[in-house]
Amino acid sequence: MRLAVILIVICFAVSAQAQSALNDMVKTEQAFSQMAQDQSIRDAFMTYIADDGLLFRPGAVNGKKWMSEHPVPSSDKRPVLVWQPAYAGMAVSGDLGFTTGPWEAKADINDEKPQGYGHFVTVWKKQADGSWKFVVDLGISHPQSGGPQTLWTPAETPKKEFKPVDVPIARETLLERDRNYAAAVLSRGFGKSYAAYAARAVRLYRANNLPFIGREAAIEQLSKTTGEVKWTPIGGDVSSAGDLGYTHGTYEAGDERGSYVRIWKKQNGLWRIVMDVTNSH
Repeated sequence: MRLAVILIVICFAVSAQAQSALNDMVKTEQAFSQMAQDQSIRDAFMTYIADDGLLFRPGAVNGKKWMSEHPVPSSDKRPVLVWQPAYAGMAVSGDLGFTTGPWEAKADINDEKPQGYGHFVTVWKKQADGSWKFVVDLGISHPQSGGPQTLWTPAETPKKEFKPVDVPIARETLLERDRNYAAAVLSRGFGKSYAAYAARAVRLYRANNLPFIGREAAIEQLSKTTGEVKWTPIGGDVSSAGDLGYTHGTYEAGDERGSYVRIWKKQNGLWRIVMDVTNSH
């Protein structure tokens, strides 16, 4: 009886940990955005990026190093970038997650209207000291507002227990899955490939478009692609529970070159794409 009670307490603690981590991560994203408004975009990014965090300028670079080597030129204007998470996901282990939502940019904080709109995708990883830092940041621009800049609180997540995995092995398995997807696109096209590799609720982000939400909408958009698209994975990571991960790399589509980030979630034993974003160079 005592053992059963202990196991119940452990399972509750694990699920509570994941829910608490989701809330903490979302609040960190919100604090990140607020700092960009109150101080500066650069200060906010330097504060919240991990030491190995990636920015895309235009290809993947170490963000801290790039920002250190590219100081912001002096100006009499104060640019402002505002954003808010509107959707997020968290590993059961509570150590890896992602946020996404709309952003707006003004050339100067006193401008009446934004000059740019888009959606961001940020991958967050819990650090050794318990803080959240982002390890990947990539987004898209589109010509209209992606939604209001309102504070959002995520809903409760289902309670699940987990067993830690061998992360290096899980990471390589996910990268192999990414490579297999790339090969499938070349041999079978986007429609059949996405039907096999994407989750039903996948979010597809492509420049100059609002997000395509759901597998059917994503397949309809991707089916308009003409010519071959070649994907080359570079790296990625996986949660300690082995249920959430990401890959990033480059792509070629005719004369177009760019970078991609895919966020994957384990569903019924298979890695499925839940977030797919590209940005051309």
